[in-house]
Amino acid sequence: MLKKTYAIIISLALAVAMAGCSQSSSSTDANSAASSTTASSAQTSKATITNADLGTDESASSQESSSSDNSSKTDSDRFTERDLQQTADTSGAKQLTVSDNSTIDITEAGVYVISGTASNCTIKVNAASEDKVQLVLDGVNITNDDFPAIYVLSADKCFVTTTEKENSLSVTGEFRSDGDTNTDAVIFSKDDLVFNGKGTLKIVSKYDNGISGKDDIKFTGGTYEISSANDSVESNDTISICDGTFNITSGKDGLHCENDDDGTLGIIYISGGTFNINASSDAIQANTNVQLDGGTLKLKGGEGIESTYVLINDGKVNIQATDDGINAASKSSAYNTPSIEINGGEITISMDQGDTDAIDSNGNITINGGKIDITAGMSSFDCDGKATYNGGTIIINGTQVDSIPQSMMGGGGNGGMRGGRGGF
Repeated sequence: MLKKTYAIIISLALAVAMAGCSQSSSSTDANSAASSTTASSAQTSKATITNADLGTDESASSQESSSSDNSSKTDSDRFTERDLQQTADTSGAKQLTVSDNSTIDITEAGVYVISGTASNCTIKVNAASEDKVQLVLDGVNITNDDFPAIYVLSADKCFVTTTEKENSLSVTGEFRSDGDTNTDAVIFSKDDLVFNGKGTLKIVSKYDNGISGKDDIKFTGGTYEISSANDSVESNDTISICDGTFNITSGKDGLHCENDDDGTLGIIYISGGTFNINASSDAIQANTNVQLDGGTLKLKGGEGIESTYVLINDGKVNIQATDDGINAASKSSAYNTPSIEINGGEITISMDQGDTDAIDSNGNITINGGKIDITAGMSSFDCDGKATYNGGTIIINGTQVDSIPQSMMGGGGNGGMRGGRGGF
């Protein structure tokens, strides 16, 4: 009887944790390098990228196997129950109103409902390292000259939750530093950030980034309109998204994740949401791993998606690019060989004329499933390593093919190997 009761309790706990972002999938752990195994056993057509495929040596294999226990993370593992709650519990919240030329200092855990319109006002969070702080934006409009509108120096985690009212944060000039800290974003955080809610948050950064986080950033709901001169959403460790609507115009990268001190970090995971990203450089760029398990993504940029390991299990992805549609390049110490793996989803790639590649890997390409529809004037596939086709639908310039083709020069079947590049 005790075993049966315990099983019921565990089942109920899992059901609660998975409510909200309900789509389950696997991925790299949010705090470690991506494993070489594919995600989600529910996707029956998936193959496994072995260490031999990745070109790893014994030491690299040991490094990857040490993180293999973290390779089957689902949304319930990545997002806590509180992350997924789109309405804050404001029963004991403090009510705050922004004002011109002021700083709102938040130094302890709690829920803070913030409203009003102001210029040169900063909401500053400097709480204990174990404190969780929730900022509920309830019709907030802040325009600053040279400093973040939200500035998180210390907290265990800071939630930015929107009510159904519209909120806007902007910085119109070049950012000034705070002592040794070079602030560079409208929302700047040294600790974890979680964005959720039912409203809209507009962010404008005229000279730098929209959102910068030095640890992890999560989005589980809400609508975000971000315009930035540099990266629109930038994080050192991970960016994890399971829901939300994103309209992004970026002077550099739309979503960017890179850690200069730890080559195994720099991970972007998406399992849901609607994205319209127009970027001057890459729409989505992460040094170690980009994994798509869902979502509807319209990406326009120099490159659509770039990482060392790009894994697409599901989702509807439309890419328009001027350089590479999807690119795997050596950017991380987690892998010796870059790889692109496609197991499912609907992927449409439209390439500009010139020396461009729709799907370009400096290492391997593996296609196990999904539908890939490419319009390319120059090259559909470019692979420096091993190209493996196990299933799925590939259409190039209107012609369906039954293998990863050699270079198709705009005519759906004509052309051969591109000189000097070993491309397909």
